[in-house]
Amino acid sequence: MEAIRKKQVRVVDVRKTDEYSNDHIPTAVSIPLADVLNAEGLEKVVEVFANAGIDDDIHVVVYDDTFGALAARVAWTLEYIGHQNVSLLGVTYSTWKSMDLKTERKKTVHPKKHHSLKVNNDILATVDYVNSSVGQDGKVLLDSRERLNYLDHHIPKAVNIPWKTFSGENSILRSAEDLRRLVQNRGISDSQEVITYCGSVGTLSGLAYYALLLAGYRNVKLYAKSLREWKSMGLPTEVVKDANYWDLSAG
Repeated sequence: MEAIRKKQVRVVDVRKTDEYSNDHIPTAVSIPLADVLNAEGLEKVVEVFANAGIDDDIHVVVYDDTFGALAARVAWTLEYIGHQNVSLLGVTYSTWKSMDLKTERKKTVHPKKHHSLKVNNDILATVDYVNSSVGQDGKVLLDSRERLNYLDHHIPKAVNIPWKTFSGENSILRSAEDLRRLVQNRGISDSQEVITYCGSVGTLSGLAYYALLLAGYRNVKLYAKSLREWKSMGLPTEVVKDANYWDLSAG
């Protein structure tokens, strides 16, 4: 927050344009999640960020007002195109305001910058990659949807940790120690490769991606197109038919 006050970072607001227009964190630029998702091709994605004055070197801090999930998806996209220095703001915008921190209505515009494209395929899981990973030793599929959705259907062999269990009381994520304990309690070792997915475009699973990194897991991939693509391709899903009380819990 001190870095934001001193204008040492590029702050990115990924809420809808009208929400940004009402008020936002000082110096923040508006890059709605939809602009990133709707960009056709990686060159256009790079252009979205470059048009907001983001080059390869500046530290980018991303925030939203949706428990960090939208911000996580945009931050991951920056990493995917090769941006090295990106962070999630630790709180939502509503929490920022509740802390009586400064806001403004003035639209921030920066001159267009050049941003290179250096695709980081190490953090992306394609549908073919996920399909080949099902049941494979050393790889774990992590479904970050609500528990009832997981029980209804999920990618075979996937483990469920609902996104809400990653959230802190007054922050978008729990402490690193809590997150590590949570993930390890689900039988996921930091020696394994973890592939996160959710229901549609990788927002909830994007939050899980950053939760795993914070917990000290280093081999993490996002299946960005998630279950929507998986089902559209007619690939198999599993159902939990004999769920008991404990299956319905978030744990």
